[in-house]
Formats: sequence, C-alpha cells, structure tokens
Amino acid sequence: MGSKKKSVSAWVVTANMGLGHLRAAWALRHIAEEGIITVGYDKATSPKEAKQWKQLQGGYEFLSRLRMIPLIGKFLFKILDSILYIPPLYPMRDLSHPSMQVHIIQRFIRGGLCRGMLEHIATKPLPLVTPFYAPALAADMKNVSRPYCIICDADANRAWVAADPKQSRIVYFAPCGMALRRLKEYGVPDERIYLTGFPLPTELLGDENLSILKNDLSLRLRMLDPYHRFWPLHGKNVAHFLGVHAENKKPKRVLTVTFAVGGAGAQAETGAAVARSLAKRLHAGEIALNLVAGVRVDVNAYFMQVMKELGNPPHLHIVFSKTHEGYFTAFNAALRTTDILWTKPSELSFYSALGLPMLLTEPIGSHEEYNRRWLFEIQAGLDQYDPRYTSEWLFDLLAQGRLAEASWAGFLKARKCGTYKIIEVLRTGDMRREYSPLKR
Repeated sequence: MGSKKKSVSAWVVTANMGLGHLRAAWALRHIAEEGIITVGYDKATSPKEAKQWKQLQGGYEFLSRLRMIPLIGKFLFKILDSILYIPPLYPMRDLSHPSMQVHIIQRFIRGGLCRGMLEHIATKPLPLVTPFYAPALAADMKNVSRPYCIICDADANRAWVAADPKQSRIVYFAPCGMALRRLKEYGVPDERIYLTGFPLPTELLGDENLSILKNDLSLRLRMLDPYHRFWPLHGKNVAHFLGVHAENKKPKRVLTVTFAVGGAGAQAETGAAVARSLAKRLHAGEIALNLVAGVRVDVNAYFMQVMKELGNPPHLHIVFSKTHEGYFTAFNAALRTTDILWTKPSELSFYSALGLPMLLTEPIGSHEEYNRRWLFEIQAGLDQYDPRYTSEWLFDLLAQGRLAEASWAGFLKARKCGTYKIIEVLRTGDMRREYSPLKR
C-alpha cells in the first residue's frame, strides 16, 4: 500500500489585472491558505494601496480596449504597448540588465504596493504562489523565503524578473519551453525554473490520470469529425492515449462553440457578429454557441440585446456572473461540452492542452502575439476568418478535419498537468521530469 501524499498549503496571491492571473490562481484554490488573496482587494489592504491597484487595473483595461477606437485606436495602442514590449527571443543574448519596467515596479513596491499582503502572509511560514509579478517581486524584496511565480503567457516581459536575477529567491513555473528560454535570457538560473505547464482547473482534468479530460476529449473528437477525416489517420493513436474512452460514440448534443471575450470586454462585437452569422443554424439546432461575457455587466447587457435581436435562439447561451468565482464555475462547466474555443490568444491558449481547438481573434499586445505563435507552433490554433461569414467557413474547417487535428495536437503537445506539477514542487521541492503526454 503506497503512502499518502503529504497535503500542501500555500499563500495563493493574485491580482485583478486581467482574467489570466485570476484564472491561474483559481486552479490552485484548493491549496490556498485562507482562500485566494487578491492584492488591492483583500481585507489587509489599506485604502491607499487599494487606490493604487484600482489605478493600475484601470490602466490595464484602458490599454486592452484602446485599439477598438476607430481610426486612431491602433496607433495609440502601439505607443502604450511599447511599455510592455517583449523583444524577439533570437538571437539569444544576455537580457539580465533591469529594464525601465523593473525600476518602475520596484518604486511602486517601495511606495506601499503589496504591503498589506506581505504583512498578512508573515503570520504563517508558508510558501507564496502568485501568477502576477508584483507580489513575487515584493516578497523577494522583503526576503520571504519561498516565493513562487507562475508565468501566464508563452513569453514574458523583463518586469517579471528581479533587478538582480541571480540573487533573487523567486522560483518560476513556466507554461512552455518558450517561456523557460526567456527566463534564462533574463538571467534566472536553471535551478529556479520548473517547466510545469499552466495550472488548469482540476474539474476539467478529473485527477492525475486525467479521467474527466479523457472522457470529454473522446466525445469532442467525435463531434469535430463528422465526415470521418480524422479517425482513419489517428484512431489507433487516440485509442492508445485515451483507452476505452476512444470507443465512445458521438454524443447526443450539437456541435458547441464557446466565444470568450477578454477580461476588459475587448472584442465583444466579434462575438455578436458570430452569433448573427450562425443565427439560422442556432434556430435550426445545428450548432450551439456560448457567448462568454465574464464578469462584465456591460458586455452581458450587449450580448442579451444581441440575443433578443436574433429572436432568442434556443441554442444561444450567455456565460456571465457578477463574481469571479461564479464566472469561473460557469465557464469551466461550459467547457465540458465545448468543442471549439474561440478567443483572443490570452492565457486561454494553454487550454488547448484540454484538446480544445483554438480559433483566434486578433492578438492584443506583445504577450498575445507570442501566445499565438506558440499555438501555431504546436498546431493547436487557427486564425479566424471574417466573423460575418462564420456559418460558411467554420463548417468548411469542420468538414476538412482541421479542427479535430488541432484538438488532438493541443492535447498531445501542450502540458496538461501544470496544477499537479506545481503542487509536486511545493510538496517535495522538486519535480519529476515526464515524457509521456499524459503525465506532463
């Protein structure tokens, strides 16, 4: 009889600076001491610090929506995006010298940013895990012994790494090889980088044997291959990795697309165009569409208006909640029966590991451009065509088997076990290297 694994507790700290950082923390909520701490919003935050965080959040959301302004939007966005610019990865060179962004965030921290969080976590000697750079850097400057930072994109700005990376204590969890190489370029030593993968919600994995994921993916692959283009080529491979689940028949539901806007509400108009194009098919029961408004009241109202305009199709649904907890719960439930995930190349790019083929809207910012490139490299993502003609090109892609191919490529090549690998490092101080697609 094997011994039970030691339970793990950690301070899980996040920031309300886009859904990516909140989403990563949500996947680790079951190990979070006293629940997930959101800097700037938790009870330990002073009014002054809360004001700082609200200003930073407002700036982030403004940046995300800026390029939607007619005529001048893209020009203004390019100026502001230069602050968060990520240089080309090649040629490999020493980028360990601190950038302007590093000095700016250090100044904010010395001015009180993250102070409430630091005082609170000092009450118990537990490791700190955060998917945002500011809490990790603040803990490092305060000499907290075990700060861990989760990189939330395929590449990262220099701001994620301390001014002196060799003297820093921060240990990094990288979602992919591209992010790992960048951290090394920034001067982070090998021993403080773990290639874990992005933390995915356990309710979509099932357990370390991926029981739920295997079942859901086997059904998804049947939905994505109506003309039997994929199975003759890959059926034996699917049976090898998914086992008995591969024998499942086509589920008794219609093909389901989930369109998710960004946390700042960007690209809601694209979702509306998709719904209008698919209106006849939605009424006919040929397809289902989830429009994800997240926690944005304005986007939810807009999608409700579109739904009314289209005559309330029975297979058109809106995913919305006033709280992040409610939203993540509803979104993850919707993904169980989602066949195609359509979104900007944000942190959701790593959900390709669940066998979700990714249809991509235009990237917003350098980090999303790198996410898009990574998805293309592993063959799990496709750029959208004109959303106004979705009812035509989407079904062409389906007939060609390209969406099933993208689904299977994402499952095999992207890392699925990030949540379990992060916990393994917290529990043992190390991580076993795996080669099987089912173990990494």
